[in-house]
Amino acid sequence: MSSSATRAAGNEPPKPVSRPAAEAESVTRSPESPARRWAERLARPALAALSGVLLYLSFPPRPLWWLAPLALALLGWCLYGRRARAGFGLGVLHGLAFLLPLLVWTGEGVGPVPWLALVTLESLLLGLTTLGIALVTRLPAWPLWGAAVWIAGEALRARAPFGGFSWGKLAYGQPDGVFLPLVAFGGTPLLSFAVALCGFGLYEVVRVGADTRRATAALLAATAVAAPLAGALAARPLVSDTAEDGTVVAAVIQGNVPRAGFDFNAQRRQVLDNHANRTIQLAEDVKAGRVPKPDFVVWPENSSDIDPYAEADAYAVIDNAVKAIGVPVAIGSVLAPETGPLRNTMILWDPVKGPTDTYDKRKIQPFGERIPMRSFVRLFSSDVDRVRRDFGPGKEPGVFDMAGSGVGMVTCYEAAFDDAVRSTVQAGAQVIAVPSNNATFGRTEMTYQQLAMDRVRAVEHSRTVLVPVTSGVSAVIRPDGAIVQQTKMFTADALVAEIPLRSTETPATRYGPLVEYVLLAVAAAGLGWSFARRFAKDS
Repeated sequence: MSSSATRAAGNEPPKPVSRPAAEAESVTRSPESPARRWAERLARPALAALSGVLLYLSFPPRPLWWLAPLALALLGWCLYGRRARAGFGLGVLHGLAFLLPLLVWTGEGVGPVPWLALVTLESLLLGLTTLGIALVTRLPAWPLWGAAVWIAGEALRARAPFGGFSWGKLAYGQPDGVFLPLVAFGGTPLLSFAVALCGFGLYEVVRVGADTRRATAALLAATAVAAPLAGALAARPLVSDTAEDGTVVAAVIQGNVPRAGFDFNAQRRQVLDNHANRTIQLAEDVKAGRVPKPDFVVWPENSSDIDPYAEADAYAVIDNAVKAIGVPVAIGSVLAPETGPLRNTMILWDPVKGPTDTYDKRKIQPFGERIPMRSFVRLFSSDVDRVRRDFGPGKEPGVFDMAGSGVGMVTCYEAAFDDAVRSTVQAGAQVIAVPSNNATFGRTEMTYQQLAMDRVRAVEHSRTVLVPVTSGVSAVIRPDGAIVQQTKMFTADALVAEIPLRSTETPATRYGPLVEYVLLAVAAAGLGWSFARRFAKDS
C-alpha cells in the first residue's frame, strides 16, 4: 500500500519525536509522588480544622472578633466546589476544632464524657450545615446562599435536640465587633448572617478578584463584604443608652460560694448566708454614705437553694437581709413541691410584705437540670444521678415591679435563647436581669462566654442588663453593650450603679424572628436551586 493510501486510511505512521520533547512528555505524565498526593488530600481537612480554631479564638474572653470572618473565609475555601459528602466531613472537622475548646467547661467536675458527647452531636449538626453550603457554592452569588444556610444550621442547633443548644452562635462572639449594631435590627440571626456573609465574601474576593474577565462576580464578592459593614453603620442610630423613663439605682449581689464545681451547693446554707451577709454589708455601706441607696437589689440564681416557703430558718435569713436593705430584692431559689418537678424560681421579696411574686425558669438545661433518657445516659456516666429530681419549666415570662421599674427575669441558660429574652422585653421589662450560677464551672471561660451573650442582648433590645452571679463574673451592662461595672471571680461583692430605664422596642424586639424566617427562606431557595441544577444536569 502506498504512503498516500496509508495516510488516507488514517494509518499514517507517527512522526518521530525529538528526544527533548519525549523527555518533557515523560515528565508531565509521570505520577505525582505519594508525599505530594497525601499533602493535597490533607490540605482541606487541615484548613477546615484551622478555621475552627480561628473561630474559637474569636470568642470572648479574647477581643479577637475579627478572626470570625477570616475563619469563615477559610472555611469557604475548603467548601467551595466540593461534593456534599466532602462538605459534611469538612464541617465536622471544623466543628470539632471549634467546639472542643469552646465547650470544654461542660466536662468540669463530671469528666470528659458529657463534653465529648455534646461536641460530637453539635459537630455533626455543623456538618449538615456545611454540606448545604458546599452544594450552594456552585450558584452565582454563592456567599449570600451560603451565609443563609449557615443561619439555617444555627436555627436547627438552637431548637434540636432536647430543646436545642445555642452556644457557639457567631453572634455571641461579636460584643466588641463592628457588626454589633445589626443585632438591634434583626436579632442574633442577622448578626450571625453578617459575619458569615462577610467571611464567605472575603474568600470570593480573593478567588475572583484577580480575574478581570469576571467583573460581575468580583462586584458581587465585594458587595458581600461591604454590605454587612454598611448595614452595621446604618444601624448605629438604634444603639442608645439614653434614659427614656428616668433612671434608678440598682444593685447586684455576688455572695460567693464555699467551693466550686458540682458540689458548690453542698453547703447550701453557707451560700444563702453569704448572699444575706453581703446584702446586710451593703445596707451598712448605704447607712455610712459610702454608696447610694439602691432602689432594688437582685441576687443570683441558686442564691438560696433552700426553699424558703418550706424552711422557716431560710425564710428568716432572707427576710432579715431584705429588711436591712429596705428595698425589694429578687431572690434566686429552688422550690421543692411535695409532688412534681423542682422549680428554679426567682422570688420577689418585699421588705414589708415578704415574698409577693415568682418567676419559674422556662428554659431548663438538658443533662444539667433535667436528664432526658436517664436510664440510657446512665450507661455512659453515673453522674446523671447527681440530678436526683428533674426541674420543670415555667410557662410565662417574668417581669417584677421593683420600686416602679419593670425588671425582667432571664435566668442564666435562658440568655442563650432569642425567644426567652424577647418575650420578657415584650412583657414590659425596662431592665433585663440575668441571675446566674456559674460556680459549677469553676474558673473556665464559660462565665465570659455568657457575659458576652448578655452584652449582645443589651444591644439587641436596648436595655440595661444586670448580671448577678453566685461566684462571678457579675456585671452591670448598659444598653449600648458597655460593661460599666464588674466583679472578680470567687469574691464576695456588690455592684451599685445608676442605670437608665428604657421602654422603646427595637426592630429586633418588635418583629421577633421575622428576619430569621426570611433568611431560612433564602437558604431553602438556594438549596432548591442547587438541587434543580443538579437534576437538570443529570437528566
